[in-house]
Formats: sequence, structure tokens, C-alpha cells
Amino acid sequence: MAWLPAVLTLATLALILAAAYRPLGDYMAWVYSAPKDARAERGLYRLIGVDPASGQTWQAYARSVLAFSAIGVLAVYGLQRVQQWLPWSLGLPAPSEALSFNTAVSFVTNTNWQSYSPEATLGYTVQVAALAVQNFVSAAVGLAVAVALVRGLAFRRSGTIGNFWVDLTRGTLRLLLPLSVIAAIVLLAGGVIQNVAGFTDVTTVAGATQSIPGGPVASQEAIKLLGTNGGGFFNANSAHPFENPTGWTNLFEIVLMLIIPFSLPRTFGTMLGSARQGYAILGAMGVLFLASTLALTAFELAGRGTAPQLAGAAMEGKDVRFGIVGSTIFGSTSTLTSTGAVNSMHDSYTALGGMMPMLNMMLGELAPGGVGSGLYGILVMAVIAVFIAGLLVGRTPEYLGKKIGPREIKLASIYILVTPILVLSGTALSFAIPGVREDVTSTSIWNPGIHGFSEVLYAFTSAANNNGSAFAGLTANTPWFNTALGVAMLLGRFLPIVLVLALAGSFAAQDKVPATAGTLPTHRPLFVGLLVGVIVIVTALTYFPVLALGPLAEGLI
Repeated sequence: MAWLPAVLTLATLALILAAAYRPLGDYMAWVYSAPKDARAERGLYRLIGVDPASGQTWQAYARSVLAFSAIGVLAVYGLQRVQQWLPWSLGLPAPSEALSFNTAVSFVTNTNWQSYSPEATLGYTVQVAALAVQNFVSAAVGLAVAVALVRGLAFRRSGTIGNFWVDLTRGTLRLLLPLSVIAAIVLLAGGVIQNVAGFTDVTTVAGATQSIPGGPVASQEAIKLLGTNGGGFFNANSAHPFENPTGWTNLFEIVLMLIIPFSLPRTFGTMLGSARQGYAILGAMGVLFLASTLALTAFELAGRGTAPQLAGAAMEGKDVRFGIVGSTIFGSTSTLTSTGAVNSMHDSYTALGGMMPMLNMMLGELAPGGVGSGLYGILVMAVIAVFIAGLLVGRTPEYLGKKIGPREIKLASIYILVTPILVLSGTALSFAIPGVREDVTSTSIWNPGIHGFSEVLYAFTSAANNNGSAFAGLTANTPWFNTALGVAMLLGRFLPIVLVLALAGSFAAQDKVPATAGTLPTHRPLFVGLLVGVIVIVTALTYFPVLALGPLAEGLI
């Protein structure tokens, strides 16, 4: 009977996502392919001096992404530093320089890592004008990059891959904004709050006085989930009853995290003119999502460990409103989609259960991944898989009619090395540098030993993969972690984006090669299995040694 809620929840999710797959996927393909611009869009283009009919080379596209993001970092940083003079600051002082830098980088990179308690640190103006705005545009950046790669695969002998400013505008105004309005209304109906009431002092049952924060929560909750951002309005994130009041809102929030990433393969297939290619990518995403979610649920339902066995269930750190199944499916979804929202404390999971959210991020968040980043990430892995298959049969590898030569495989190989280098080097430096190690072990880690090591590993895994969830139990608001995690977020976001855009430009410049009898079909179950296998093997070879020092070692004790 313990598995019945899990089966019913996953079946419900599958039905909802299947119903949305075709209409939403085709709509997104139209958003980025429609020949006409709306009146408001044309006015915006004139304001910023952009010719919407002019395509960009991959270099110009990359410069636009980096310039726009750099301006975003400066704007979010600046708003935080002058917070005390802004309206609706709630009397809160400006965050420190290091924390402001970390937060600005976090939200611009779609990571939303929070080294602070939001309701006690940031006023409403910063929450809305800085953080909520970045929730929209950082997600739109990810979508734009994914669409640019799809265009690269679809175009023939083209020197351009689209226009970033057009893609950014359309993704924000035509997709994310209307969906967020609908989602916010549903969340309001479910009990999520939306006000500017500030703090309300109440008397508790025990007779004490407690300050209850309010805020414009529903509007930020909608885009934090739809844009796979994850930053909570409250420190408890989606475990807070003002953000996630009931069991059905919990399910709705899971749907919000999954609906765009799981529909993007349809967009991919539609723009290529081959729905079967979209179904192949969807199949690989679905296999990985189901396997990971079932494994995490099994570990938590088994409740291995002294404390869970004495308590009768692994309920530590989980809300009784959601139970084990509602917590594990939410946790698996948030770490497989780069959302980072949590409705339970991953630090309190069983040893092997706590390893699964970490492993989800180490997979590259491809199942289905973040908004945009999941699609371009799994397409890079598809390039690797096709290259390996070509080596096995002694043929020049091709993917969707495009040859994979030395340039393409170098770009794809560097792509898959970026985040592991950031994760492993950041974790190693935290313990290798004497002064840093003393600060980490005495100030940041509350659980010394193997579990403390896992907390640091999780933090860098979350930052480098732009997830933003925390293992908890780790004090990250220190000069070292604010700086090191900020650098990991920046490099983990923009180095892969530049590599993907370079790959898109390389593919776009090619003509299509006709399929022959020796061409590997990339729309059949055989390729889906090969793609899943490559993803798992690459992850295992990269991260197994460090996992053996952390959660695996703890689980075997």
C-alpha cells in the first residue's frame, strides 16, 4: 500500500503532461518561428535599437547573451545595495557586498541559490523588481539558447542562428508571462498569499508573540516553478504553507516544474519537421526521470538507518501534509529540472536517499532538465552518443543530417567537462586550502564527518549545475562560499551556453547529408537506450569516486 500513492501520483503527472505535450510544444515552436511581431514587441525593438528581421551569427548571439546577463547582475546587485532607501524595504538593511554578489549571480544564472533567509533579508521592491524579473528573463535566456541550437540543426548553409533579442522578448511575453498569470491565479485559489502587508504580529497558542511575514508570493511562486528557477519567497521554500498550502497545490507545483521542459522535445521535433525525433528525446528524458524518482522513493520508503527505524518511517525533515511520496516526487522533480525548489529537507533524507537529488544534478539535469537548458543539454549528449555509435561501426557519425567532425565533438566534450571540473575543484579547494578548511569545518559545517562532506559536495553540485537547492545543514553565507559558489554559478551557466551556441553555429553552416543504409536511426528505441546509457556511464565515471567518499560511504555504515 505504501507504493499506491506514488503510482497514482506518477500516473496523474503522466496524463497531465501527455495532454499538454503536443499543444504546448507546438505553441512554443510557433512562438519562436512566427514571421510577424506583435505591436508591443515592435515598439520594444525600436526602443532598444534592434532589427528583428536581422539574424545573428553564433558569436553575436553569444555576445548578446553575455552582455544582457552582465547588465542583469549589475542591476540586481545595485538594487540590493540600496535596499534601505527603496519603498517597501520593510526597514531591512542592505545585504553585504559578498551576499549581494552571490544573490545577483544566482538569479541571473537561473540558479536561485539563497545563502540567506529571504523574508528577513530582502524587502518587497528587491523581491519583485530584481528577483522576480530575473526569474522571467533568465528562463527566457535558457529557452533562447535551446532554440538557437535547434535552428542550427535545422538550418542549411546558414551563417546565422536567429536573433537573441527577438527570442528573449518572445519567450518572455508570449510564453512565460501568460502562463505565469494563469498559474498565479490557480495558486491564489489554492491558498498561496499575495499581498504587501509586511509583518503581522500575532499571539501564539503558548502566549508568545510571533511576526508573520506577508508578501507578493503567488506571482513569484508561479514563475519560480515555470521558469525552473526555484528561489523561495520564504526560507522554508515550498514547505512553507504560504507557498504550498495543500496536497493538490503540491501536485500542481510539480506540474509547473515539468510542463515546459517535457514539452520542449515536441518543439524540437516540430521545428525540425520530424515528430519522431522529439519522441526519442522525450523517451530518454522519461526513462531517466522515472528511474530516478522510483529509486529515491524506494530509499525513503525503506527508511534505512537507526533514526527512521526507531521512528517507524523516514519522516524527518518532511511535512506531514505531503508525506514521503509527495516529498520524494517533488524533490526528484526539482533536482531533475534545475528548479531547486524544495518541500522537504534533503539533508534529512536517508543516506542513499540524499544521494539521489545529488545524482540527479550530476546527470546534468537532463530529465527533463531546466527550461531550455535541459533540451540543449540532452542534445549535446545525443551528439556524444551518435559519435560513439559511429566509432563502433566505423562510420563518420551524423546527427539529423549533420556531420559530427573534430570541431563538433571537441565542443561537446568540453561541454560535458565544465560542470564536473567546477564541482570537484570547488569541493576539493574547500578542504585543501588551510584557512578555508578551518572556516568551512568550524563555521559552515554543522554535521562533521562524512555527512558534512556531502553537504559541501551538494552545494557545489547545485551551484555549478544552476540548480539552487541546498542540502541544508550548511551555513553558506560566508565570504568563501558566497564567492566560490558565485563563481561556480557564473561559469557553470555561461561557459556551456557559449559552447552550445558555437555548436549551433557549426551545425547551421553545414548542408544536410542524405541518409543512407548505414545512417544510425536516431528516432528508435535502440538510440534511446544508447543515449540513456551514455548519460549514465559518463556520470558514473565522473562522479563515482567522490560519491564513494560521501553518501555511498554513509549509506554503507
